Amino acid sequence: MTKMSSLLGFFVGLVLVGVAASSNFEELYQPAWAFDHFIHDGELLKLKLDNYSGAGFGSKSKYMFGKVSIQLKLVEGDSAGTVTAFYMSSEGPNHNEFDFEFLGNSTGEPYSVQTNVYVNGVGNREQRLDLWFDPTKDFHTYSIFWNQRQVVFLVDETPIRVHTNLEHKGIPFPKDQAMGVYSSIWNADDWATQGGRVKTDWSHAPFIATYKDFTIDACECPVGVSSSAASPENAKRCSSSEDKKYWWDEPTMSELNLHQSHQLMWVRANHMVYDYCTDTARFPVTPAECVHHRH
Repeated sequence: MTKMSSLLGFFVGLVLVGVAASSNFEELYQPAWAFDHFIHDGELLKLKLDNYSGAGFGSKSKYMFGKVSIQLKLVEGDSAGTVTAFYMSSEGPNHNEFDFEFLGNSTGEPYSVQTNVYVNGVGNREQRLDLWFDPTKDFHTYSIFWNQRQVVFLVDETPIRVHTNLEHKGIPFPKDQAMGVYSSIWNADDWATQGGRVKTDWSHAPFIATYKDFTIDACECPVGVSSSAASPENAKRCSSSEDKKYWWDEPTMSELNLHQSHQLMWVRANHMVYDYCTDTARFPVTPAECVHHRH
């Protein structure tokens, strides 16, 4: 086994079961569409969007629990109308999904990052924030951590969102569908920038998102195991037992620690610009998980 990651890297070196981290695109992923819009530049992978097509890739395997990360440098300059996404998703109408969507901007405007969580095919859980750095100038790490207790979205290891398991309150939680890992860039100028008021300026094309360091440290589910329906076998296979211990089941991984909680509070106080939980126009009745979530 190679060195394993943890939620914030505090627990490196634990002798626990996991999938060896990898930074090789070809080992983990394959192009999903628009192969001619992929550019390989040394250790870098670039996805290109022009007025003919965007591009996307997906993982070769599906996973249950663990942590997935990419390093990404977003489209520079006027990227209005474009969306670059990094997400996990299962299949079928009752799918689960965890989304990072990076919404393009007009030159000089801040990039927005929208996150969303789908459970059993139901989404509408958008949160949006402005980042505390320019994501077009350097690579930054975007991660999704997932276990049976929580889903955590992280930017450079700072938690920006937590979706907690509230099954004891009768609220469904995504924990029985294996998920693939995906990324793509596409034109979404009907909604992405200022609600669709700012359109894509194709004179600035091609728009290029640049990737490196693809890491998956998660429980791989065998090919042929259904990911479109609830599968207790997946959860059992990827949960700790007497004969195997997974790092994501460690007690320290069950909730944020004090430092992480303070980081999340700082992000919410200083950078959040939209939270579905407070949108009374869309949700006259507060969504159930918003009532119970501490974050």
